[in-house]
Order: sequence, then C-alpha cells, then structure tokens
Amino acid sequence: MVTATRQPSDDLVVPAAVDVVDGRDVRLAQPRINLSESVQRIPGVVARDRQNYAQDQQISIRGFGARATFGVRGIRMYTDGIPATMPDGQGQVSHFLLDAADRIEVLRGPFSALYGNASGGVISLFTADAPVDPFLRGEYVTGSDGLRRGSLSYHAPWGADGEGSFLVDLVDLDTDGYRDHSAASRRQGQMVLKGALGTGGRYTVLANSIDLEADDPQGLTREQLSGDRRAASDGAWTFDTRKTVRQDQVGLNLEQALGGGHGLAFTAYTGNRETTQMLSIPVFVQQRPLHGGGAIDLDRDYFGGDLRWRWEGDWLDRPFSLTAGYSHEVSDERRLGFENFIGDRVGVIGALRRDEDNQVTGRDVYVQADWAPAERWRVNVGARHSRIEFESRDRFVTAANPDDSGSLEYSRTSPVIGVLYRATPTLSLYANAGAGFETPTFAELAYRSDGLSGLNSNLDPARSRNAEVGLRGRNERFEYSAALFHSRTEDEIVVAANEGGRSTYANAEESRRQGVELALAGELAPDWHFATAYTYLDAEYADDFALCGAPPCAVDDLIIQGGRNIPGLAKHFAWGQLRWSPLADTDVMLEGRFSDRVWVNDDNTESAPAYASFDLAAERRFRWAGLEWRGFARINNLFDRDVIGSVIVNEGNGRYYEPAPGRNWMIGLSAGYSFR
Repeated sequence: MVTATRQPSDDLVVPAAVDVVDGRDVRLAQPRINLSESVQRIPGVVARDRQNYAQDQQISIRGFGARATFGVRGIRMYTDGIPATMPDGQGQVSHFLLDAADRIEVLRGPFSALYGNASGGVISLFTADAPVDPFLRGEYVTGSDGLRRGSLSYHAPWGADGEGSFLVDLVDLDTDGYRDHSAASRRQGQMVLKGALGTGGRYTVLANSIDLEADDPQGLTREQLSGDRRAASDGAWTFDTRKTVRQDQVGLNLEQALGGGHGLAFTAYTGNRETTQMLSIPVFVQQRPLHGGGAIDLDRDYFGGDLRWRWEGDWLDRPFSLTAGYSHEVSDERRLGFENFIGDRVGVIGALRRDEDNQVTGRDVYVQADWAPAERWRVNVGARHSRIEFESRDRFVTAANPDDSGSLEYSRTSPVIGVLYRATPTLSLYANAGAGFETPTFAELAYRSDGLSGLNSNLDPARSRNAEVGLRGRNERFEYSAALFHSRTEDEIVVAANEGGRSTYANAEESRRQGVELALAGELAPDWHFATAYTYLDAEYADDFALCGAPPCAVDDLIIQGGRNIPGLAKHFAWGQLRWSPLADTDVMLEGRFSDRVWVNDDNTESAPAYASFDLAAERRFRWAGLEWRGFARINNLFDRDVIGSVIVNEGNGRYYEPAPGRNWMIGLSAGYSFR
C-alpha cells in the first residue's frame, strides 16, 4: 500500500481528491450496519444498500464499480493497511467492522492507480486507538423488519507504558428483511493489537471473522414493482436462492525507522473465505453438457505481502521523499458447481457439474516521489507496474466435457503525476493525471457467452486515462472542495447478460466519464452545523459495440450504440445534513439525498426513477449509575417515498429493480463503563 499520497496531518498538501469521514460521524445516530451509512457524504462516491445481504452493497467511485452484481469491483479497499481486495480486483466490505473505526479515508481519481488493480479509487478504514483507561461498552439496536443488532466492545491500553492498544469488538446482526425471502444473520468479530517495538518502530496485528447466512430475493420487473414492492422473484421462491459466507483472516503491519531519513514498512496477511450460493437457473438450462450447474461452492485461501522503503530528505535544498516497494498477492480457489435439483426437487445440491482449481497471482512494483520545489509548490510523481496471472486447472473432465484448463496473463505500467499550489495557508489548488488498469476478476472470467466451458479468454482488461483539477480549502467556519474530472476507458468491462444470479461479461469499445464534485461543510450558527456533497457524472459509451443479448450466442447479436449512458449510474447525486446541537450531549439531524434516474441496461430502454428522500435522527449522551449511556433514534425515508435502492444491470429476465424500504425506524441504546 502506497502511503505517500496521504498525509493526515495536512490534507492541503495532497495533490489529489482525498476525503475523510471522522469516526464521530460514523457513529453519530447510526447503527453502523453498512458502509453506505458513512461514505455517501463524500462527493463522487455512491454506496447503495441493496437490502440483500446475499449480494453485499454496491459501491462506485466516479462511476467505476457500478456494474458489480455482487461484492465491490474496481475499488481497492483496506482495513489498517490490510487489503480487503483480491489481486484480481474483487473485494468485499461485509467484514468491515465500523464499531472500531477511527476514520474512513477515500481517495478518488488517478492516484488510485498507485494502489494496484483498480480504476475508481481507494477506501481505507483505520481503527481507533484505545482510550487512556480500559473501556467496556455494550449496545443493542432494534428496528423495522425484525432488525436486531447487538454489539460488545472492549478497548484498553496495551503494554508496559500503556501506549499500545488492545481492541476487541463483537457484533451479532439479524434481520427479517424488508422484502420477502431476504432474511439474514451476520456474526462478526475483530481483534486489533497495536504497540511499539523496542527498536522504535510500530506494529499492528488485526484478526477478524465473519459468518453470514442470507436469503436472496433477487430483483423485480417493472410490472412486479407496480404490485407488491416487498415481493421476491418467483425464481427466488422456487429455488430457495441463498448464500452463506464464512471468512477468517489475520494481518500484520510493521513500521521501522532506520535513521538518516530511511524507513521500512512491511504488511503481511492471510485468510480463508468459504462461499456457497444457490442460484435460480432453470433445470432445462442445465441440461447442456457444458453447463456448470446452478449451485456454487467456493473455498478460497488468500495471502500476500508488501514491503516498502521510504526516504525523507532534501533534493536541491528542498524537501523530498521517495517511496519504493514490492507487493505479492495470491488467491487460491477451489470452485465447484452442482446442479440445483435432484429429480423433481429443486433448490438442493445435486450432481457435480464443475470442479476446478483457480489461482490468481499479483506481482507489483511501485515507486513514488514527493518534492516541494518551492515554498508553495508540491510535485508528486509515481508509477506502478502490475502483472496479474490467472491459472485454472480443470478437474471435471468427461467425454462430453473436455479439459478446460488454461491460463491468462495481464500486465500494465500505470504512471501518475500531480502538482499542487498552496495559494494561501488555507487554500490549495491541484491538478493530476494518470493511467488506470483493471483486469477481469475470476468471477468475470468464469462464464462465457457462447455457452462453452472454460475461461472467457476473449475478455480483455480495461485501460483508462484519467485527469482531474481541483481545490480544497477551509476557514474559521467552513471547509470546501471542488474537483473536475475526466476519464476515457478502452475495453470497458461490461455485463453482457445477467440471468438467475449468474453474469457473463464482455468488452465495450471506448467509454467516457466526466463530471464535477462539490462539497461544503461548516457552521451556520453556534448550535447549527451542515454538510453537503454533490456529484455530476456524465458517463456514456463513446463507440458502438456488440454484446450477446441472450446467452448462449455463437455471434454477438445485440448492438449498443455509442452515446448510450453507462447503466447503473445517476447523472446527479446529492447528499446533505443539517445538525442542531442544543446541548453538548444532544444532536438532532435531518439528512436528505437525491438521486437522478438510473439506466438499468446498455440499451437505455428502462430506468429506475429519480427520487429524493429524508431521514430524521437524534442522539443523546449522558452519565447515569456510573455508566456512560448513548441513545439514538432514526426515522429513515421520513416521507415514505417509493425508492429503487439499487439496480441489477442487464438482468436477462428484466428483473432489474431492487426496491428500498419505505418509512422505517430504528432505536439503539448503549452503556459503557470506564475502568479508571
């Protein structure tokens, strides 16, 4: 992980769009269930809660990542420097434990290329340090649709001098779900140990675990949406579509100063993720001998390391720093596919139809230089060379199913450059440009639109050229930022078709994203504060391209005309919050968001309508009976608007729409004890 792009002590010297969500904002009158609660306040970021724990959230930055049908795509994610993204670019946020968050940092634009195989940006969660005295807190949240969330946290100083931190957080979540067949349960645990080395260095050890079981209601057609918005699809009921995930991981960060301005940093991690999923693929479709079945069983082991050297000194009598490093990541996966039926029974594990070992290996080298050639100027240049190797060994070979073993390799060097001018002590102007690189994931390579088995070797990596200009400033009452960005992508990876929970992918020709990001926050009066964020995003395909409209296709038969909008994205998105604090321990907040309509397919023949919704929340903190109490209440979607929370791009049966709840409520109460 490159660290020179971010200096938290003074964000006015960073020549890129970087924003921070403070831990207080993460916790204030929030249940801390999903990342979407926190990052929507950052311009350029759209996080959609799908009301479907089987598919995780949809998170996009400047339009990158919106096509993901499950998990997070096109964005690099970290917890305390430990990657939550595999070397092929597929990531998960379900294990992000927000109870321990000190801050969430989001990097957008060209400089995200220095973090590896991603185009949109970087989201990093950093855990808090322990308080001076050991602190134990328990919390319970309840709400609409059977929401029940209990948590227990113990944060304490660590080590003989008490400068280290020991953090333990446990969370138990259950929900009946807003929609039919959308119940879920999620168990999470995390332990963090931070401290000082005898040699003057620092270390962080992080271990976390998640156990998730969730039903999948799938999307609805427009006709179904006009009826019962809470309904699940017919296929969801017939095949009992569902998903289970179990993940355990551990990571280590070490930082050591060597003297003379030199320093080393080392990151290592390992983990295992087991996933089983029942899809709603019809039985007759699976009768083709090369079909991989309608039930998925994945067992993935992953590990990696990153070694960085950094030197800080002077060059031409001006401050200069140089960072160089090497990153090595491996994901080993055993993928099994089964029929989702036995005789006349469906929704059960049937005969084996797919058995293969898959491995992704990422090897990256990177370098970054930061120089202040004059008092008000700063120049930052860097490059990262990535080599991603895919290897698949087919273990299911029959007379009707040939050996589909194979390998693919992608490599790319991504340079970036940024310049910043400190116009005043409180205002900075910056510009940067760079190249981006995004390979297909193994999930995107797993299925072919021609109906044959084996890797989708026709799928090429996406290559982008990105640029932005912006400003960032603050004064005694306000903080503000603005950015203009432009990106052109060759071989954009798009969803060719999505049927029964299985997606096939293809390349578009050239696509374009450009837009404006604005943010303003501050104090209206001593007891009144506000924060706003607005994004304008113009995203379209620049050239005609062909897709397979309804797999299997021998020849692509659907022509997408240039000028069509890229689906899954809103042209306008805005968020705002007005907070009244009549007392030091009381906050009342009104939050609002607006989303323009969202096209659901490449042809732009259907769209989810625009909407505006508002939330009302209040929190009170007090001491009683020797305990520190915190209580909050929220009413979401205050005016009970009909909202499409997210869409499934190019869903083959027209089930594009995932409705969000109408008016709903939640309340929470926590008690904490400080061992003084």
